[in-house]
Amino acid sequence: QVQLVESGGGLVQAGGSLRLSCSASGIIFRINVMGWYRQAPGKQRELVAAITGDGNTNYADSVKGRFTISRDNAKNTVYLQMNSLKPEDTAVYYCNAAFGPNINWGQGTQVTVSS
Repeated sequence: QVQLVESGGGLVQAGGSLRLSCSASGIIFRINVMGWYRQAPGKQRELVAAITGDGNTNYADSVKGRFTISRDNAKNTVYLQMNSLKPEDTAVYYCNAAFGPNINWGQGTQVTVSS
């Protein structure tokens, strides 16, 4: 059974930082592309950042230079370091694991940035 468990969300003031973690089980972690998505109220879910098994990354333009995605294949964990947070970063953040047609999602963690 695949499980993706996010942690690290919370309430932070604008300009602050948070680090999200996603621990995976039930998948061959190193071959999965791992991603962080977010969904704000009334908006569609959007890609924030993704990282391949060998460390290639891509980011949404809105978070470039502020967010950093990384992974530890030995710990089956992917991270999202979020700096210089803005109120518009407020959303539920979801971890995603993708390998071919196999897509799995975590339950999400709330990030709220106050102005």
